[in-house]
Amino acid sequence: MAREVGLPSTTVHEILVTSHLRPHRLRTFTFSPDPDFEAKLLDVVGLYLNPPDNALVLCVDEKTGIQALDRTQPLLPLSAKKPRAWTNEYVRHGTQTLLAALKIATGEVLAQVRQRRTSVNFLRFLDEVVAACPNLDLHLILDDLNIHKNQAAQEWLSRHSRVHYHYIPTHASWMNLIECFFSILTRQGLQQSVHRSKQELKEYLERFIEHYNQSCSPFIWTKGPEQLQKIIEATKEYQAAHPRPPRRSRNKNNSTKN
Repeated sequence: MAREVGLPSTTVHEILVTSHLRPHRLRTFTFSPDPDFEAKLLDVVGLYLNPPDNALVLCVDEKTGIQALDRTQPLLPLSAKKPRAWTNEYVRHGTQTLLAALKIATGEVLAQVRQRRTSVNFLRFLDEVVAACPNLDLHLILDDLNIHKNQAAQEWLSRHSRVHYHYIPTHASWMNLIECFFSILTRQGLQQSVHRSKQELKEYLERFIEHYNQSCSPFIWTKGPEQLQKIIEATKEYQAAHPRPPRRSRNKNNSTKN
């Protein structure tokens, strides 16, 4: 850049720093193809900013494939001049799945650790959430994963009049505040720990959540509809320029004969 503009590199560096420009950085994004992007986004944001009275809003999701990783050599402890260190060789001992629900009013997390993410495990977890939150309407914010929307999930919903589903748009996981907790769990917990079995990992996850809930605080959503208008308009432009192809029918009876 200095060669291109004919200035000393130190001058260019000072200009970039002063202007808070970081051209070396790269961020990723994905436009949502969801035709109901705007309606779903505003529905969920409305729950964050103005939760209903006598109701509880919970962000629900699963963190799958959590690996029980052990190291092949002993860890080197923290010292005055050196950070804690461990070998880059590891042994896998299987995986666990964490099902979690975040109460947006308090930041408290309700969770279960299971072997796999299945429709049965998801609905059993919802049973526990309902039992843990009596006498209140529950508004559950979910992504559009099949086990969150399939017939079993809809039949379960029909049997629980206190519960209401709210789906975030496709490819918009950044809207689900449970992702904030998953990030904390990864950075402060899983990346700092060693587990020699799936059972040890399960016990660690349960202890982490118990400890987290003792000092948790809510995550505050700050962007209202006005601040989100730019992404709404950009998504509309993308969808107009890249229309989704119609789905092919799987009904053999609809096929035509030559």
